[in-house]
Amino acid sequence: MMRPIYKATLGFALAALAAPAWANPNPARQMGPAQPGTLNYVEGQATLDGQPVDRNAVGSIQLQAGQMLATQNGRTEILLTPGVFVRMGANGSVQMVSPNPANTEIRLGKGRALVEVDWIQKENRILVDVGPRQIELQEKGLYDFDADRSVARVFDGRAAVLEPGREEHIQGGHEMTLTAAKPKAVGFDKKAYEDDLYRWSQLRASYLGEANVQLARTYYGGYGWAPSPWVGPGWYWDPWFTAYTWLPGDGLFWSPFGFGFYSPLFVYRAPFFAGLYGYHTFGPGFRPAIAAANVQFHGNGYVNTQAAARSNGYSAASRGGFAAGGFHSGGGFSGGGGSFHGGRR
Repeated sequence: MMRPIYKATLGFALAALAAPAWANPNPARQMGPAQPGTLNYVEGQATLDGQPVDRNAVGSIQLQAGQMLATQNGRTEILLTPGVFVRMGANGSVQMVSPNPANTEIRLGKGRALVEVDWIQKENRILVDVGPRQIELQEKGLYDFDADRSVARVFDGRAAVLEPGREEHIQGGHEMTLTAAKPKAVGFDKKAYEDDLYRWSQLRASYLGEANVQLARTYYGGYGWAPSPWVGPGWYWDPWFTAYTWLPGDGLFWSPFGFGFYSPLFVYRAPFFAGLYGYHTFGPGFRPAIAAANVQFHGNGYVNTQAAARSNGYSAASRGGFAAGGFHSGGGFSGGGGSFHGGRR
């Protein structure tokens, strides 16, 4: 049996290897709480109200009501309420209509955007305006909006197209043409839309899932430096990844891409769940080599963040935990080698 002193030493060494090669930690950079509209990633050419923005603006810019973020040959990621990411591809524009956390609304003016919803509370109202329609995101899932073609597409989850006095729902695996006089949801082939924007969003989800594990450990008294006090669920700045990631208040949640988001109170139980439900393998093509080799020790065991636990259709309940809620259906999510549908392994 490994003695505690050697185990701790090994944990420190492996934690050092876990640091991504592309980002240097900067504890002196103190980032405040992220609000809806916070810029979390940018690459290539992007502008805010016509003024260029680059990676130095990440974390320090928040879209205010009426402001527009646009891409030329570039991609961006912005945050809405905790657990909700908006990722926009090239030649797109998104305008912040309302950054109110209880009534968050954006308008996609052109191009495509994927919205990843890992957590949504009944008090949150998240609206996406596309063309003549307003769409409310009602469940955890992955949503695809195409302003150029006026299409709303739901990989998983449920959205409501709001009409005067009624709602037209789009369930997982369905899409809707928003310019139709009487819009109707029809099925679509999910595989056909696993394109560059989808794969980049999947890659971003894997980075932020790993940032979650790394940061959650620091708040629970693990190795490393905590950049700010932990005050419950929300967005937290990770200087190692130069981005905000989401920390739940308790429990374990699964993203639609199959990556786990742990609360600081739950991350040390990761070995138990990894062993019980199997591992979710990313593969060397998904992440930088330094991250793909990452093995992190937690408590009396380890979680390999190259192979984070997958859920096989289940997600850990945050509300109620084990005693009250146990495991419940994950809204159709299933772990499966990098995709929440199709179950690739």
